Amino acid sequence: MNALESTSTRPYLIRALYDWCTDNGLTPYVAVLVDETVQVPREYVKNGEIVLNISFDATSSLKLGNEFIEFKARFAGSAREIMVPVNRVIAIYARENGQGMAFPVPVASEAGPELTKPSPLSSVPAAGGQDETKVVQFVGPETVEGGTPEGEPPRPPSGGPRPALKRVK
Repeated sequence: MNALESTSTRPYLIRALYDWCTDNGLTPYVAVLVDETVQVPREYVKNGEIVLNISFDATSSLKLGNEFIEFKARFAGSAREIMVPVNRVIAIYARENGQGMAFPVPVASEAGPELTKPSPLSSVPAAGGQDETKVVQFVGPETVEGGTPEGEPPRPPSGGPRPALKRVK
C-alpha cells in the first residue's frame, strides 16, 4: 500500500486529541465546516461553521469513527442527532487552553464549487451558552512566510513562525 492508497490520518488525530483532552480534564471542542453532508442544528451555524462540545458530559452515544463523528446532544433543551463527516472537521482543541490541531479546510474537489480558497481565519462562537467569541486560526504553508506553491510538499520552517492553533478571547 502506498501513501495515495492509505487512509486519512484525520480521524486518528481527532481520536488522539479527544483522548488527550479527556485524560487531562479538558473539554474537547470541534470546529466543523458545514455543508449539506453535515447533520447539525442549522440555527447554530454561523458563517458556514459550527463549534461542537464533544465532551463526555455534553454528548451521548459518541462514536469517533473513520468516516463520521456521531452523537446525541441537547441544544436549548431539545435532543438532537449529530452526524459530522470527519473530512468536514477543521479543528479540534481544548476549550480551556486552546491547545489542539487545525486541519486544512476542504478544497473545491471535496466540498463543492463554493469553496475555492481556504480561509486563514475563522471566527466561531463558544459552544456552551457563553457570550465569548473564540478565534481559531490555521497557519499553514500558504500563510507562513516562505510557503510552497500548491502541489508541492511543504518545506520545514526555517526559523519562521510555527503553525499554531490560537484561541483569542
